Amino acid sequence: MKQEIVIGSRESRLALVQTEIVKKYIEDAHPELSVRVLPMKTEGDRILDQSLETIGGKGLFVKELDLALTEGRSDLSVHSLKDVPMVVPDSLPLVAFSVREDPRDVLVLPEGCDAIDLSKPIGCSSKRRMIQFARMYPEAQFAPIRGNVQTRLRKLDEGQYGATILAAAGLIRLGLTGRISRYFSTEEMIPAAGQGILALQGRAGEDYSFLDGYANREAAQCALAERAFVRALGGDCTTPVAAFGTIGGDTLTLRAIYLDEETKCLHEGILEGNADEPEQIGTDLAERFLSE
Repeated sequence: MKQEIVIGSRESRLALVQTEIVKKYIEDAHPELSVRVLPMKTEGDRILDQSLETIGGKGLFVKELDLALTEGRSDLSVHSLKDVPMVVPDSLPLVAFSVREDPRDVLVLPEGCDAIDLSKPIGCSSKRRMIQFARMYPEAQFAPIRGNVQTRLRKLDEGQYGATILAAAGLIRLGLTGRISRYFSTEEMIPAAGQGILALQGRAGEDYSFLDGYANREAAQCALAERAFVRALGGDCTTPVAAFGTIGGDTLTLRAIYLDEETKCLHEGILEGNADEPEQIGTDLAERFLSE
């Protein structure tokens, strides 16, 4: 009998598509393994009438999956890395990072529109996106928008918003690139830490060598730098902070932005360093911001 690997996933269409990517890799690379997906509805999926900041942050999207891992009901969880809390328990380490999909943010307009209607609010709940979008469109007003990609698109098409901002990676994985009206460069709008990367989370002490061919070293280096930067600022997934790493040769370049909500001071900066020391680069850039 084949050894079974159970992968925990949120129930949203995007989460299941992302989980299927990992499932297919394991099945193709290791035909001796049997893979089953365990879909779960998380608290973050259930509570849609309050902001994430109010109800406890994006960690609400992983709590049920963490419990399934801890209890042994699953062997692996697949997450969008940008939704994973900056500190994870030692007992549930991140065991692999995928190749990075397009990390950019994109503008999405109501179906049939070819220009932003700025008389309506921009559907956006992310402080990071609002800060950067407002620099390009100072007249823009914002209103919160929650729910999965399909729910957000439906609300947009119903006329509740003049536009919304989404991650390119999610629309690409869902086959919805036709909804993209404009790609923002990573200089115009620095992505969230980990955006475009899938994080695979497991249990400490387990053998995850079957993921060796899936894990991407360059994405891992960038992810570690970006997350170390946010963590050193004491931030989380709802903090107005963005960080994006790129690698050229042996050098990792980290570009970041951070709004200190107490002083209202906006910090921006770039730091280069040894790609083999990604967390040091992230920490050093955060400390520079904190000392300014």
